[in-house]
Amino acid sequence: MTDHVLLTAERNNLEECIDLATEFNLGLEIMAFAYPDVLDNNWEHEVAMYRTMLRRVPGPITLHGPFMDMVSGSPDERINQVCQQRYQHALYIARELEVKTLVLHANFIGSLHNPSYREGWHKRNVPFWAGLAEYARQVDVTIALENMWEFEPGIIADVLRDVDHPNLRACLDVGHAHVFGDKERDFDTWLNKMAPWLVHIHMNNNNGVLDEHHGFDWEHGVLDYHDILKKIRALNINPQMVLEMWQVSDMRDSLHYFELEKSPNPIPD
Repeated sequence: MTDHVLLTAERNNLEECIDLATEFNLGLEIMAFAYPDVLDNNWEHEVAMYRTMLRRVPGPITLHGPFMDMVSGSPDERINQVCQQRYQHALYIARELEVKTLVLHANFIGSLHNPSYREGWHKRNVPFWAGLAEYARQVDVTIALENMWEFEPGIIADVLRDVDHPNLRACLDVGHAHVFGDKERDFDTWLNKMAPWLVHIHMNNNNGVLDEHHGFDWEHGVLDYHDILKKIRALNINPQMVLEMWQVSDMRDSLHYFELEKSPNPIPD
């Protein structure tokens, strides 16, 4: 089974990512429209520029949506309205770029383990994401809900289960799960819990303490991606796998872990 691999393209490395994607038949995840300085300024110009540049990319294009200070399902309705507007704007941009997947964060405050907070958060987030999923259906985009601060996978899985909408799926961030997740819950727990909704995975390596975005072979990395990829492939769902790394060189150096289609040059192991 061929792996569906994408590169994370920031504004400062877009051309370099496009070149690498073209070289190895990969896709891209675009970060530009996650940032408020783009969304609040000449975003139409950015959309036009990206539409032209992305024509060279042979693989799928996905979009990472706004995440800074977003609090979906807030008890403050005015904050909710801001989040909804930001997310709907990102969904509109995804449609304009003919992008089918938009990644958004679930925004649970992971340091709060109080049962009352989790119950209230869940109660508010089910209608929030249900409404947004329906808007996503109208623009033909699927939202992939990503774990960030969540300490266990059921926090997001329970929302996905209760919303039960085909346009609301899961993005599993491997690094976040390891750094911010409870230590008694291993990768298998996260993967199996999210599997019914899993369409998207963020990948990088870290030292187990900080949310760092290094390559798979980083000397201080604690994540074994030979084992992780073996377990993902065993699910037979073939999700999009995004190399969310700071350096394009780290993305290149991590490609030998994957089974790629029609790569023009063999990747040494």
